[in-house]
Amino acid sequence: LLVANKIFENNPKKHVDIGSRVDGFVSHVASFRVIETYDLRDIGKSQHKNIKINKGDITDIKNFSIKTDSLSCLHSIEHFGLGRYGDNLDPDGYIKGFQNLLSLIDKNGRFYLSFPISTKARVEFNEQRIFHYSEILNWLKPFNDEYFLECFDYIDDIGNIHEDCSINNYIE
Repeated sequence: LLVANKIFENNPKKHVDIGSRVDGFVSHVASFRVIETYDLRDIGKSQHKNIKINKGDITDIKNFSIKTDSLSCLHSIEHFGLGRYGDNLDPDGYIKGFQNLLSLIDKNGRFYLSFPISTKARVEFNEQRIFHYSEILNWLKPFNDEYFLECFDYIDDIGNIHEDCSINNYIE
């Protein structure tokens, strides 16, 4: 709901989502606008006029010929390259996916990304990666000043939402 509200406020020309839950985030956005979503799984067709479902694996950019001023990927990147959802095993799948996601964004576009964070990075067997808070800053380094972290929100272990925080307060 937090990200759906930000999209509502920013009112982009086009919003595209990669891999987020259709019965969660995608449905929230579809309640007020059209959303085009891509998933590597065959998730069928939508019964809602505002949800456009496409199949595609973001770690293989040749499947994508889109550009957008608003992109989301909520709690998907941590699964890229682990094979859990039928994708190929690739230890760098999340980095390839991240770089490919950036290539879909128009200049001055917005990218909404969420993933599990902790003070200790790790892979949880047959499930997901958990990233250190600061890893997103390292992912952005190769792009110099082309992209920047505008906002850092997080949900703590007991479910409290912390909005617009300084990521520097969490880097150890």
